[in-house]
Amino acid sequence: MTTLAGKVAVITGGSKGIGRATALRFAQDGAKVVIQYNSDSRGDAASVADTEKLIRAAVEKFQHIDILIANAGSLPYKDLLSTSEEDFRRCINLNVKGPYFLIQKAAAYLRPGASIILVSSTLCHASTVTPRYLLYLSTKGAIEQMVRVLAKEFGPKEITVNAVAPGPTDTVLFNNGANEAVLTAMNNMNPRGRLGTPEDIAETMAFLGSPASGWVSGQILRVNGGMA
Repeated sequence: MTTLAGKVAVITGGSKGIGRATALRFAQDGAKVVIQYNSDSRGDAASVADTEKLIRAAVEKFQHIDILIANAGSLPYKDLLSTSEEDFRRCINLNVKGPYFLIQKAAAYLRPGASIILVSSTLCHASTVTPRYLLYLSTKGAIEQMVRVLAKEFGPKEITVNAVAPGPTDTVLFNNGANEAVLTAMNNMNPRGRLGTPEDIAETMAFLGSPASGWVSGQILRVNGGMA
């Protein structure tokens, strides 16, 4: 596959989980991939970069872009009464400020045919949501509004802006602290009888980054196997 030959993909959170799978998928399609990582070790990032030598070094013109993502550690899932101002700041910095200003700084380098792909959550659209996700989903709601408006701003330049909204996905982060009963219940909620995989999400990312999606913009694609 060479559908992304000659293109550069900058992927935040690219050392593990969905980000890692997406980085490898884009590289498979011929892109030069630049990964950013936050709290993971350099070893995790290096393991991605060395995997079958798919991930290439950063192109010079991208080296000076400041990726404004705070070192937030684990995301605070909080309901209204348990949210502190520090929780709010960390979540906003990671999920809203980082993508907002990365797009701003990258805009000068984007050419017709480029794609901006953000990450939301199926929980923004699911009736099973619980109060503990208030803070997290407040930031993902902001992402969905960014997609809606940025599609208008970048449309005249023939640049697409979309978001993927994954459902429960089998990653280290998702499984951290989840007991067997919870995982079984999550599997049973999906018509496929399983969690999504990072590779499931990466396939949709690859579509949105390819010329095949050139007439798709301003959309939130729920990638959850029919769960919601």
